[in-house]
Amino acid sequence: MNKYQTIRQRYHYPMIILKQMVVTDFQLRYQGSALGYAWSLLKPLFMFAILYGVFGFVLKTGGSVDNFPVYLLLGILLWNFFAEVTTISVGAIVGKGDIIRKLNFPKFVLILSGVFSAMINLGISFIVMIVFMAISHVHISNLAFLFPLLIIELVIFAFSIGLILSAMFVRYRDISYIWEIFLQIFFYLTPIIYTVDYVSNQSRLLAKIQMVNPLAQIIQDSRHLLVTPQAQTGVTIFGSYTYYLVPISIVILAMIFGVSYFRKKAPRFAEEV
Repeated sequence: MNKYQTIRQRYHYPMIILKQMVVTDFQLRYQGSALGYAWSLLKPLFMFAILYGVFGFVLKTGGSVDNFPVYLLLGILLWNFFAEVTTISVGAIVGKGDIIRKLNFPKFVLILSGVFSAMINLGISFIVMIVFMAISHVHISNLAFLFPLLIIELVIFAFSIGLILSAMFVRYRDISYIWEIFLQIFFYLTPIIYTVDYVSNQSRLLAKIQMVNPLAQIIQDSRHLLVTPQAQTGVTIFGSYTYYLVPISIVILAMIFGVSYFRKKAPRFAEEV
């Protein structure tokens, strides 16, 4: 048996479980609702409509940014992905306690299934955004081909935080409430409903601190590539491409810690859930 066959045999069973969990979760998510899968589109659109009405029309936080509706929608979609993955991950281990006690499989599959489920919702939502972009005649940057790299960074970051939260929740059940509050605070600290220019005009230092956040970096880079070159990025705030070392290092450290912490706690999940 060659090395490829050994690897394939080792991960074949976990991949079957992962596929079944993703399909089941997506089928059950809106089961019994009148609109069904349409909620995958309507939820971000309702959120977008409310936030754009308040912050776009009333408070004018969009300033003079071109295509601000698309600018705002893109930020909401990327944020929703992160929030969905981490929120689902919190109770992923405890919620599947019966399966963990009966079957022997890599427990990270439970977190990964939430990631794939959220990616399906993100893909569906992006169809709506593309329609908005076409209607608004958005000019996409020549470097738009780099956007998938930002999605990969987002997935790794969300998955890493999900590993940490899920393992902690097994022992500390208050984590779900703490994370819910943290997400609300984190949402307003991230430049989603307002521009980085708005913050920079108040305090350049505050804008720099804000852009250290990997989510802020991912969202602003995505806006710069897909929506408008007016979208400030960490590079324009810091004045150097070495800036990327900071948020990317945070993502890498989160991944290393998340994997090691989850692996350390995983052998005792069956006893503690």
